[in-house]
Amino acid sequence: MNTGHVELARAQQERWESAYSRRPQLHGAEPSAAAEWAAEAFGAAGIDDVLELGAGHGRDAFFLARQGFSVHATDFSEAALDQLRHEAQREGLDDRVTAALHDVRDPLPPADATVNAVFANLLLNMAFSPSELRSLVAEIHRVLCPGGLFVYAVWSTDDSCSQYWRRREDGLSMHDGFVGRFFDEPLVTELAEQWRLDDTTPYDEGRRRMWRVTMTKPAPES
Repeated sequence: MNTGHVELARAQQERWESAYSRRPQLHGAEPSAAAEWAAEAFGAAGIDDVLELGAGHGRDAFFLARQGFSVHATDFSEAALDQLRHEAQREGLDDRVTAALHDVRDPLPPADATVNAVFANLLLNMAFSPSELRSLVAEIHRVLCPGGLFVYAVWSTDDSCSQYWRRREDGLSMHDGFVGRFFDEPLVTELAEQWRLDDTTPYDEGRRRMWRVTMTKPAPES
């Protein structure tokens, strides 16, 4: 990672840490539409454990846990994870929801082919360079078992809110101190190399135009 990307990553981590500290339950208590879809997809595949990346304060982790999944939630904000752990204990879900501080720019902790499902709502929109984004998706591919599912949701370039974001280098945009990336269909397709691309569905959530993506890690050819 070059110096500019290091400084951007550090600044964004501090920005999110401050946001979670100032506004507990920043994203509300209701699950995302992506989490509701993921629960159906994981359940249909007979999966009962999920690695959630960029879990924030846990609104989707708790929803998945209430649906019967065991969830290991990670985020790079200690403030968000403190809220998640407290709420898990308060709701009696700490046997189903575990949490760990992790920046996904670093290699994912699980060993190769040991995870059955990965879920990420809006994480891939964050301030990753193109190479960081590709590396993250490759890491998810590495830790998933053959046949494992990766479900993610991201902002679309068709999102009307994108007009208020100021363009930066590397395809990133900035608004109110936050940096992110809007996804078009070619980028979704590019990131699906080495995967089976099962679903790419545009949808609306509130005022946002989104992509919902489901990918399967193929079994090795015999």
